[in-house]
Amino acid sequence: MITITLMGELETTDGERTLACEIEHPIPVKQLIQQQGRTLRPVFRLLREHKIMVMVNKRIASEDTQIYDGDLVNLLAHDGMSSKGLGPSLY
Repeated sequence: MITITLMGELETTDGERTLACEIEHPIPVKQLIQQQGRTLRPVFRLLREHKIMVMVNKRIASEDTQIYDGDLVNLLAHDGMSSKGLGPSLY
């Protein structure tokens, strides 16, 4: 089982911040998020726009990092963006 944790202002379309999902074989982070469909559609959009920082097992990773059973994936919006794509950072 893979655990996806959404950090900062990110959340699923249902307002959740943690998801558990199963994979049959190693896949890239991008594909894992895309497979979650509607639940992570806003997060996937931000990932495509390079506005998400990806960490796998507490290490900085990329959307192409391979995910294996048992991994922990943390996603954090950066550049002042939330899951709704709201305005620029104040910093």
